[in-house]
Amino acid sequence: QVQLVESGGGLVQAGDSLRLSCAASGRTFRNYAMGWFRQAPGKEREFVASVSWGGLRTYYADSVKGRSTISRDNVKNTVYLQMSSLQPEDTAVYYCAMSSIGEPTTTPLMYTYWGQGTQVTVSS
Repeated sequence: QVQLVESGGGLVQAGDSLRLSCAASGRTFRNYAMGWFRQAPGKEREFVASVSWGGLRTYYADSVKGRSTISRDNVKNTVYLQMSSLQPEDTAVYYCAMSSIGEPTTTPLMYTYWGQGTQVTVSS
C-alpha cells in the first residue's frame, strides 16, 4: 500500500519562505516522477511542480516559477517543495502525488497516488 505523507505547511506572512516535504512508502520511489499540486478554497486543484525520477528534470507552473524549487531524495524517499516570496494567493492545501511514469508531467491523471494534503496559509 502506497502512502504519501506531507508536512511543513502552516501559517506564514507574505514574503516568507516555506519548505514542504512528502515522505513516500510502499512503492519503489526512485522509479517514478513526483509532483505537487494545490487547491485553494472554491477553486480546482492546480499543478505546481513536478520532478523526474532521478531529479534532473523539473516542470513548474508559471505562478511559482522562479520562486519555487522541487527536489527529491531517493535515499530518504522524500520529495520537497521549497517556496519563497509567498503571497496570499499561494494560500491552499498542497498535495504531493506520485506519477505512473518516470518523467515529470503536469497532468493530474498521470498521477496514481496522492497524499492527504498540508495547509499553507499566507497572511498579508
